[in-house]
Amino acid sequence: MSGGLGRVLVVGASLGGLRAAEALRAGGYDGALTLVGAEPHPPYDRPPLSKQQLASEDPADATALPVPEGLGAEWLLGTPAVALDPDGRTVKLADGQELGWDGLVIATGSAARGWDGPVPQGVHTLRGRDDALALRAELRSGRRLLVVGAGFLGGEIAATARSRGLEVTVVEAAGQPLARAIGAEAGGYLAALHRESGIDLRTGVTVTAFRGGARLTGAVLSDGTELALDAAVLALGAVPNTGWLEGAGLALDGGVGCDAALRVLRADGSVLPGAVAAGDVVRWPHPLAGGARVALGHWTNAVEQAAAAARTLLHPGAPEPFTGVPSFWSDLHGVKVRSVGLPAFADEVRVVEHDLPGRRLEVSYHRAGALVGALTVNRVGRLAGYRRELEEVLLGAVR
Repeated sequence: MSGGLGRVLVVGASLGGLRAAEALRAGGYDGALTLVGAEPHPPYDRPPLSKQQLASEDPADATALPVPEGLGAEWLLGTPAVALDPDGRTVKLADGQELGWDGLVIATGSAARGWDGPVPQGVHTLRGRDDALALRAELRSGRRLLVVGAGFLGGEIAATARSRGLEVTVVEAAGQPLARAIGAEAGGYLAALHRESGIDLRTGVTVTAFRGGARLTGAVLSDGTELALDAAVLALGAVPNTGWLEGAGLALDGGVGCDAALRVLRADGSVLPGAVAAGDVVRWPHPLAGGARVALGHWTNAVEQAAAAARTLLHPGAPEPFTGVPSFWSDLHGVKVRSVGLPAFADEVRVVEHDLPGRRLEVSYHRAGALVGALTVNRVGRLAGYRRELEEVLLGAVR
């Protein structure tokens, strides 16, 4: 069964692209299937890059994702897409190839946000496997590391580096880590964990310049402080990989605009037939955000959206809204941080439990009185109830 699709092209060969390909085959699609990847590596898992890959001496391919036998796909790796012709239904690659498609899955993910201007050697970002290996080579006991940004990625890098014996400074422009994402209460809790571990966390400041010629020697902060450094990491968030879609007439605003069923939208709001998207690159309306379009760079979201996008592609006459409950996890300083829902869209935060010495935290997030998210530290079991309540909210929203 090919569902009328002569050829499906999946642009993006990481987690979302692989899972979309698997879902297409599981859904009965037996036609031509091609995956295009900008990186030369086969699909690999990204969450371990800031934890296990930095903390160990595991080989480079330790994070590889298994590709099922019999997938029957053509792989074009190390050949990024550079342009989309939505009317001619072709994708142009960097090597000059033009690939036709009857069905298109956009899963190009996101890239690390860089520094505005040149930086000396020793200033890193962490997004891909090669980034992790380059950064790991810097993490030697006694060295001085600066992490710019105290989000989850920055926090994990800082915690891993500290566990390896480095002197770690973290600078964060906001008053607390992740204040916008999870609120000041939970952000303050994470700040305390960082400081108790010996990390020099500085909030309300930014980096204004890096020092050094060919090699990093230090940084200047907005409060005038100068730091002597051996290495630095920019953890300033991610930028969706949509550059190759410029000029294609799509709805691009912080990602690929999609409808509730993950169908790609043109700039005029109409659906581009035969095209869907999944993963970090997607912005789609979510009921927990009051119908506002959101973008989620989470592992579970990529997996669940890939399956939903494949279903929409195979059954275009009966598209189903994607209403997965967002979830995220982070492990740092020996604690398990877990969240569900969309805490960033809350207008009320309720602290149910706050026990720093006991390493426990439970916070719920509400919007207009209704639950929109929850976060726990070392209280994983308590998330099940929150998830069920959020599932009921989403089920009611699509009825």
